[in-house]
Amino acid sequence: MKGNKELLTTLNSLLADELTAINQYMVHSEMCENWGYGKLHMAIRKQAMDEMHHAEWLIERIIFFEGAPTVSKLNPMKIGKTVQEMISNDNGDELDAVLAYNNAIKLAREVGDQSTADLLTKILKMEEGHVDWAEIQRSQIDQMGLENYLASQIQASAG
Repeated sequence: MKGNKELLTTLNSLLADELTAINQYMVHSEMCENWGYGKLHMAIRKQAMDEMHHAEWLIERIIFFEGAPTVSKLNPMKIGKTVQEMISNDNGDELDAVLAYNNAIKLAREVGDQSTADLLTKILKMEEGHVDWAEIQRSQIDQMGLENYLASQIQASAG
């Protein structure tokens, strides 16, 4: 089925965002693992897995519309040098994602594509969950101090 050209372009832009997020989260996850923050490693790794699902769903939708998914384009990554920088960078990217998904949902509705709007809404809710997670981490750091927060993140990781 032929899809709306502008919507296909938007879906490919969202795909680039997701592919970038996967890589950024994986680097941050492995850095936390290397530093011994097993709990953070697993939490950030889970977010990377969520982003992989988002990318998969976007690819499926692009192909459904007889489009070509662009999987070779990544946006610049913002790799944090500290846990606080990681959380801040990831949160900023997630806030940008929320805005991008809201705009894409609006476009999908304007072109009469409710199924795509529904898919994008599903992803949007997950992205909002990532924003909430980062805000909770920042709040915990503020309330208990960085050292206590980091001490609470030391846990053997499952892999």
